Amino acid sequence: MDRNTLFGGNPFGVLIRLVLISIVVGIILSALGITPRNLFYHLDILARRLYDLGFGVFENIFGYLVLGAVVVVPIWFVARLFGLLSSDKSDSGRKG
Repeated sequence: MDRNTLFGGNPFGVLIRLVLISIVVGIILSALGITPRNLFYHLDILARRLYDLGFGVFENIFGYLVLGAVVVVPIWFVARLFGLLSSDKSDSGRKG
């Protein structure tokens, strides 16, 4: 792999383009009142909120699971009991 492929062109030209683009983006961010310190602060807050949101989803899903299971499992259990009772009656009717 040669350096033109690695850098996307002449390394000196790429460096000049990166410096110019960085200066333009820096001017825009400075005009918006964004500094490196508060940028990293807000990125840290964003990462924490995404982390909390991710685990919050699992907490909500677990809550929904428990709430649904309180209704579904007893209905399933009663249905299984009635199914076993009806199959026992139909099996004993066939044998006799």
